[in-house]
Amino acid sequence: MSGLKKGFLKSRDGSFAPALAVAMVPLVAAVGMVSDYSRGTAERTSMQSALDAASLSIMTMSKDTAKADRQKALQAAYVLNGGNGTATLGDFDITADGTSTMTSSASYAMPTDFMSMAGINTVAISVAAAARKNPALVEAAFKINKVSGYWNKTMTLYGVEFGETDPKPLMQITYEYNGNGGSKGYGTTTVYTPNKNGKLKTVQQQQKCTSASSWDSVPAGSFVDGNRLVTCTFTKGDGTGATIDVSQMNTMYLEMNVPSGNPKLLKTNDPATSDRLYIDGVESPANKTVDIFSAVPCGNTSTQAWEDGGNAVPAPVSNADFFYDVTGKCNFSQRPSEVALTR
Repeated sequence: MSGLKKGFLKSRDGSFAPALAVAMVPLVAAVGMVSDYSRGTAERTSMQSALDAASLSIMTMSKDTAKADRQKALQAAYVLNGGNGTATLGDFDITADGTSTMTSSASYAMPTDFMSMAGINTVAISVAAAARKNPALVEAAFKINKVSGYWNKTMTLYGVEFGETDPKPLMQITYEYNGNGGSKGYGTTTVYTPNKNGKLKTVQQQQKCTSASSWDSVPAGSFVDGNRLVTCTFTKGDGTGATIDVSQMNTMYLEMNVPSGNPKLLKTNDPATSDRLYIDGVESPANKTVDIFSAVPCGNTSTQAWEDGGNAVPAPVSNADFFYDVTGKCNFSQRPSEVALTR
């Protein structure tokens, strides 16, 4: 039996070896095609990720950017994110209300390793993406409503511009108690905006509240607080408040400085003190920060208030002392958080 095996292996009369070689060709080709297919699938995934990232990046460019410049930025970002081939910008539109939409695609002729044996040297791979950017807050108007208390205090709106890290003051409201009584105490409130030197020195609005211990009637605009008649009048400005351009701001926060309070410093981006802000009568949640962009409604007015530290929270909004109205205007914004992929 062993001799038969040896004879078979030594035999040169048959055609087993050529037949085996011929049979291996389609087998190797099949294995090679699977390998090229796997490479193609991985390549397509990589291209899609790169195109998605590049598409999102050009949505935050200025709305005045030319399409040719946006195309260059798309290609550069696509390559930077590991994409092979060419990325092409399709449509890019901005509607009257500031909503922007775009489409893009990318294509790549991937060289093959094994399929070239069958005459297929490259495989065309293509991906597509689409994105939408909703309008965002670009302008906020702050107007004094009513401020009271026996403690002086200052509220400042800070903003951090795109590409920057340091906040800068955009608006400030100061309150000074002037000795007028009532159950809460009243004084003079002033709204400031930056002057040409960037200092908060330009007065946009000023309200002065006085009180009287006796009265015959309650005039329009006055109210009774305990045993005092309180009258508040605007001594500067027409009552519309201060309009702040926030279109270049990536983040914003409000800060209330109360030198006699406890705590002395309240901030909307500090989860330990942000719950002292009331938005339309509702106290902000504890241990969370407040997104000012979301707190200021587009095209509508929100009444907001601060509890300056005289009372513990949670507490009814009636305990608050610093009331103001804020109205937002929304349009196209470069804020990246407003962008979402739609395909």
